Formats: sequence, C-alpha cells, structure tokens
Amino acid sequence: MKQKLVAVMLTLAMTAALAACGSKAEAPAEAPAETEAPAETEAPEAEAPEAEEPAAGGVALADLKFGFVVGSFEHTFYQLIGEGIEEECKAQGLADGQFSVLDASLDPVIATQKVETLTADDCNAIALACNDAAGVKPAIENADKDGVAMFTFDCTSESDAINCFVGTDNYQGGVLGGQELLRLSEEGDTVAIIGYPTASSCLDREKGAVDTVGDQRNLLSGYDYKGDANEAQKIMENILTTNPEVKAVFCVGDPAATGALASIKAAGSDCVIIGFDGNPEAKEAILDAENGKYWVSEVSQNPKEIGATIVREMISFMTEGKVSDKQIFIAPYIITAENAAE
Repeated sequence: MKQKLVAVMLTLAMTAALAACGSKAEAPAEAPAETEAPAETEAPEAEAPEAEEPAAGGVALADLKFGFVVGSFEHTFYQLIGEGIEEECKAQGLADGQFSVLDASLDPVIATQKVETLTADDCNAIALACNDAAGVKPAIENADKDGVAMFTFDCTSESDAINCFVGTDNYQGGVLGGQELLRLSEEGDTVAIIGYPTASSCLDREKGAVDTVGDQRNLLSGYDYKGDANEAQKIMENILTTNPEVKAVFCVGDPAATGALASIKAAGSDCVIIGFDGNPEAKEAILDAENGKYWVSEVSQNPKEIGATIVREMISFMTEGKVSDKQIFIAPYIITAENAAE
C-alpha cells in the first residue's frame, strides 16, 4: 500500500514538473540556445524526495480508509468506544465505506486476523485495543511494514510502530481504586482485588491499587477473571469461603464487579465493591436501593471520548503528518451514589 501511495505522488510531482518545463521551452522559440539552460536547471524539481517520503500527511481525507478493532462488543465499555468512533468518523465527514469497526472478542488470534483483513482491504490507518499486547505485536509490525499507519486505544503495545495511543490512565485509575479500598475499610481489615493480568490495561489498574494499599491492609490479589463475569463470580465465592471477613473488593472491570455482586449477595456478606469502567450497569447498581448496599463506588472511564479522540488523531496524522502527542491519557474519576445520576 505504501508503494502505491508513493508511486501516485511521484507521478503527480513529475507530471507537474514536466508541465512547468514545457511551458518555459515554448516561450523563447526564436532563441533556441537559451531554452536549454532553464530545462537543465529546473530538472531536479521533479525529484522532491522530502515531500514524498512520509506515508502520512498531505493526503486528502476523501482518499483515506480507516480500520478499528475493539476488544469485544460483548462489553458495554467497547460498545461505547465503538459508538464514539462511528460518531466522530461521521462528524469528520467520512463516508460509510471509509471506515470499519470490527470485534476481536478479546482474542489476540482474532485481533490479528482483523488487522490482516483491514490491511488487505487497503486501510491506510488501523487502530486497535491491544488486550493481549504480546499476542498482537507481530500483527501491528507486519501491518506497519505494509505501509499501514498503526494506532492503539484502551490497551497499547510497546511496538515502535505505534504512532499514537489514546486511553485511560489505567495506573492512576488503579490508584483511585486503591484509595477507595482504604476509605471503605479500616486498619487490620482484609481487602481484595479481582484482576485480569492478560490485559495490559487491567494489569496497570491492579498495580496502581496494590502500590496504593501497600501494607496498610491485608490484601488478597493475583486473581484472573479472564474478562468473564461468571469466572469473577467463582473467584469471589472462593474469596468469601476462605476469607469471610473480607471488607471490600476492587474489580478491575465492571464484568468482574457484576460477578462479585452475585456471590456477595448469595453469601449474605457485607463486603462492598469498587468497580472500574463507569458503564451504565454500574451506575444503575450504585443507585439501586438493594444493589447499592454492595456496589458503592466506581472508577469511571470515558469510552466515547476515547473513541472520538483516536479518530481525530488518526485523521490528523494521515492528513497533516502529526499527532497531538504520542500518548494521550483520558483522566478517570470516582462515581458514588452522590454523583452517579449526573
């Protein structure tokens, strides 16, 4: 793809240069000796390597195609990111055929296949959520070699091929979650974290919480709910069986909080939940007279803004050759019953 784009730009540049040389050769028809000098001095203009070398920048928006690979449409968070992407694409003037939003089902193999599909479909730029950073890194770098400008959102990769990442400051979100664990418990209490270490974003959240709690509480961690609410329910059941005194649990994603809620209610425990995402079901639970006794706090993201921002950065890179920053973090914040309705 990169070769085709460069070839087109070279052809346009050489055509313009040849037209300019032709116009100068015709004017002084009576003095043929003088026509040779301008042709020789202006010939280098046809090369212009600096203007043609970048694959991005200076390309008309109407000539571009964009691809997006979200984590999983089974999760409300990614549904909202998808909505933000589609709304911003249309707001920027992209036609339906100029962008595609695909589902990776939280599977690096599927994510790789989607990136390959979008590359074969002649997308100029692709953005994806790297839920398994190591698993999708080869796909990112292969697409980059094929001339596709690569971007990430929500979860990123350490690949040098990434032009821009947009997502929540997940470590800071974990810090907020850890602060909530401390606020909702007392010295000597047992608290827990239900994690998802496969996803780099969730790993950052757990690390932020662990660093914040430190040795101030008896902390249970190291669990993996695998992005599945049912798995989180089983983990919470085990925690309550072995540590019935647990006072609070920080869940690194709302599906984990949903599973934990079911186990806590079934066990008759008074353990409280801090979720992470800010999805509608979290706000509903916090405001509910019954569920709000347990699900009391939430670290909220802004998924639609994440989706919209990555679109703007991709367009800027492809049409102007630049992004606002290499990493753009959308700050998380705390939701409780006091502000959940806002």
